[in-house]
Amino acid sequence: MKVYLAGPEVFLSNAVEIQAEKAALARAAGFTPLVPGDLEIPPAETKHARGRAIYGVDEGMMLASDMIIANLTPFRGISADVGTVFELGFMCGRGRHVYAYTNTARSYYDRILHGHYGGKAAARADGRMAGPDGVSIEDFDMADNLMLDGGILARGGTFVKREVAEADRLTDLEAFKECLAIAAKQHLA
Repeated sequence: MKVYLAGPEVFLSNAVEIQAEKAALARAAGFTPLVPGDLEIPPAETKHARGRAIYGVDEGMMLASDMIIANLTPFRGISADVGTVFELGFMCGRGRHVYAYTNTARSYYDRILHGHYGGKAAARADGRMAGPDGVSIEDFDMADNLMLDGGILARGGTFVKREVAEADRLTDLEAFKECLAIAAKQHLA
């Protein structure tokens, strides 16, 4: 089975090493890993054209994959990396097996309330909690937006949640290893 390894690791200074380690772990679990950044990107004349070329390579890998394991650890904010979220949705839409992990156990609600609104919220007239701007705060006891958790679970996947020290949030692979073990048990046994 081919597994697409999605996540914000591509932006890290040690991206090559992290992605190589994830690929080695996937191979050891019995999967064929497809990793963004693994393939040669065709030359392009502009930054925009290069971005489109990267998208094309990544889409090709997703189309060739049987499943995705997505790193949904919050990245540059309170929620998962938007590109990874797109990839997860793409794979859900294609009916692929989907698994995900996050290296924070804090709920989406808690991250919005404290990370975005500084702990300031009140109940609106409709009973929903909202920030000072009046915008409701999603509170479904989920790791991220309900569409992410829901999409994973609706397809029989698993969303592994762990609490990892802030300094290691984007590089710790214990939750990734747990996803691999679950996926292998479900699909390679």
